[in-house]
Amino acid sequence: MPADRATAPASDRSSDDATPAVVRSTCPHDCPSVCALEVERLAPDRIGRVRGSRANPYTEGVICAKVARYAERVHNPDRLTTPLRRDGPKGSGRFRPIGWDEALDRVAEAFIAARRRHGPQTLWPYHYAGTMGLVQRDGIERLRALCGTSLQDSTICIALADAGWKAGVGHKWGVDPREMAESDFIVLWGLNAVHTQVNVMTWVAKARKGRGAKLVVVDPYRNATAAQADMHLMPRPGTDGALACAVMHVLFRDGLADHAWMAEHTDDPEGLRDHLRDRSPTWAAAITGIPAEEIEAFARLYGGTRRAFLRLGYGFTRQRNGAAAMHAVSCLPAVTGAWAHRGGGALYSMSGLMQVDMSLITAEEHRDGTQRWLDQSRIGPILTGDRAALAGGPPVTAMLIQNTNPMVVAPESARVARGFAREDLFVCVHEQIMTETARMADVVLPATTFLEHDDLYKAGGHPFLQVGLKAIEPYAEARCNHDVLRALMARLDAPAHVANEMDSRELVEETLRLSGMPPAAEIAGAGGYDCSADFDVHHFTGGFGFGQPDGRFRFRGAWRGAQAGVMPAWPDHLAVIEAVDDEHPFRLVTAPARSFLNTSFNETPTGRAVEGRPTVFVHPDDARAVELDDGQLARIGNGRGSVALHVRRFDGLRRGTLVVESLWPNAAFVEGVGINTLIGSDPGPPNGGAAFHDSAVWLRPAEPARPPVAARLDRAVAS
Repeated sequence: MPADRATAPASDRSSDDATPAVVRSTCPHDCPSVCALEVERLAPDRIGRVRGSRANPYTEGVICAKVARYAERVHNPDRLTTPLRRDGPKGSGRFRPIGWDEALDRVAEAFIAARRRHGPQTLWPYHYAGTMGLVQRDGIERLRALCGTSLQDSTICIALADAGWKAGVGHKWGVDPREMAESDFIVLWGLNAVHTQVNVMTWVAKARKGRGAKLVVVDPYRNATAAQADMHLMPRPGTDGALACAVMHVLFRDGLADHAWMAEHTDDPEGLRDHLRDRSPTWAAAITGIPAEEIEAFARLYGGTRRAFLRLGYGFTRQRNGAAAMHAVSCLPAVTGAWAHRGGGALYSMSGLMQVDMSLITAEEHRDGTQRWLDQSRIGPILTGDRAALAGGPPVTAMLIQNTNPMVVAPESARVARGFAREDLFVCVHEQIMTETARMADVVLPATTFLEHDDLYKAGGHPFLQVGLKAIEPYAEARCNHDVLRALMARLDAPAHVANEMDSRELVEETLRLSGMPPAAEIAGAGGYDCSADFDVHHFTGGFGFGQPDGRFRFRGAWRGAQAGVMPAWPDHLAVIEAVDDEHPFRLVTAPARSFLNTSFNETPTGRAVEGRPTVFVHPDDARAVELDDGQLARIGNGRGSVALHVRRFDGLRRGTLVVESLWPNAAFVEGVGINTLIGSDPGPPNGGAAFHDSAVWLRPAEPARPPVAARLDRAVAS
C-alpha cells in the first residue's frame, strides 16, 4: 500500500467520494470493556474514524480516545510490510527482507534443530494479550499441545487477582455491571476507570444522576478517577488488605453486619468476627497511612447502604500480597449481605459466564502430561538459565512470540534483555511494528491488526460475547496469527488437527456452533451475545450458591497453588511486600497512562504527544527532602538497576509513594532504560503473578546524562 494513501486522514477524501461504509467490530485490546465498535471503511484496505456502537447495551457507544484514533495504528507508516531476517548483531535493528516461504522455512529449521539437540521442551511459544481474540490469541496453545513444547503459565496480569477472588467467591463472575445504575453507593477499588475502563464511568454517572449515588475510590494516588469521587481513600501501596479488615471490624462492632445472611451463605462468620477483633481502624491507620476517622466514616457509609456496589480492579492486586488483598476486599459484601440486593454485591470479572468450547482452538486434550509449565512473568530468569525458573528442564533455545513485547512489558527488563541477547537463542517475532522485542529477533513476521482478520471475544467487564469480522484487507504482506501457526505446524510435522484445515472465519463459526451460540453474523448484528443469567446466579442466592463445594462464601480462604501455605487463613494484611528501608525509602507504583494502557498504544504519535514524556510523580515534601524541582531529571533505583526520568511534584499521593504512569517504550526514557527494570520477577503467592506496584526504591537527582541509547545498546549486546 502506498504510504500517502495509507496515512491520509478521512477528511482528505474528495467531495466526489462515496459515503464510507460502516462495519461493526470489537476492540481486541487487553481491557475488560471489550467495546463494540463501528468503523468507517473508506476503501478495501483503508479505514477512517472509529466510533463506539450503540448496539451493545453495556458499552452503549462509548469508547476511549485510544481506540477512536485507531487509524493511526492501522495505517502507521512504521508497520511491518514483509518478513525480515536479521542481518547484523542482535538488537542492532539490521534486517533484510525475505519471502514468506523462506521465513517460515527458516523458523521451522531452527525449531527442528533445537528440538533435536535438547528435546521439544526447549521450544517455548510465548504470547499474551496484544489481541484478546480467542482464535488469534489462543491458537498458540494448539501449537504447544501438538508439538510437545514447553507450556506457558500466564501470570503477568490477573493471576493474583484470580486467586484472591476464587478463594472466597469461587465462580469467576459477579453482579451484572448494568445493575450499577441501580446502586446507591459505588466503590471503585484499585480501578482507575477513566484510564482503563471508561464505560464504568458511564454507569457510575447513571447511578449518580438517577439515584444520587455516592462514589468512593480506593487508590494510592489522586488519578483521574479519584478526582471525580465523593470520597478518596488513599492507602499506601500493598496495604489494601489491612484497610478491608478494619472496615469489617467496624461493620461487626457497630451492628452493620448482616448475621442472618452470613449464617445462610458463608462458612464461619463468628470465626471471622473473632479474628477481626484487633484489626481496628487505628491498627489499619498505622499500616495504610489512612487516618482512622476516614476508615470509620467509609465503613459506616458502606455498611449503612444496602445497594452498595463494589467494583474491583486489578491494580491493587499487583503486589506480592495481591491475592490476599483481593480476598479480604471481596469479603465486604458477604459481611453486609449486599449480595441480597439489586445494585449491591461485587464484580471483578464476568468472563466465567461465557462458556466457550475452546477444544478446536487449543487442542488441549493433546497435551501428553509431561510438558513443563514456564512462568511468563519470569522470562528474565528463564532466558538467563535460572534452574528453578526452568522447572528442571532444558534451556529455552527457540521461541515464537505473538501478541506481546516482553522486552518492555516483563519484570526485570534488564535481565530480559540479557536473555534475548544470547547467541544460542533463536527468536521469531510476529508483530505489526518493529518493537524492542522484534529488534532482538532472528526472524520478524508482519502481523495483521484486528480489522484485517476474523475473531471471537470474551469480556471481563460485561456479559456479552462478541465477534470481530474482517473489515479490510491485510496491510502489505501481513498475515494473521492463525495462518502463521498452521503454516508452521505443517513444517514441524505436527499431528493433523481439524483446526489447522480451517481458516479463521471457519474456526470462529465452528467454535460458536460447538458452544451452542448463534453464527458470527447474527452476533455481530446484535452487538454481542448476552451470556448474563438471572438475579440468583449473579448474586449467588436463591439456591444458586458460591463456587465452593458447600456453596458458601469462604471467609477461610480456599487457597490453591504451590505457595498456598504462605496465605493467611483469614482475610488479613499479608506482610510479604517488598520492605522499604533507609536505603530504599520509597514504594513505586507503575500505573497505566491514559493514552497507553499497554504497549500497543505507545507506538501511536498522538498518544505519545498527549503523554509528553516519562515522568515520576513525587510528593512535594519528598521532592524538597531530596532536592528535586519540577521538571528536573531524577533517578530512581534499587538492586535491579536504575531509571532516569523527569519529576512532577504532586500532592495527590502519600509521602513515600512514587507513581510512574506508563507503559512507555524503553527507548522513550532518556537513557533507554525502561521502568520495568525496577520490578522483581519473583512469583507472588499462592500460584504466581507479577508484582508491578510493589518495588522499594530510592530517589535522587540524576547525574549527567549517559551516552546515547544506540551506543549503550550496542555495548550491552556485545557484553
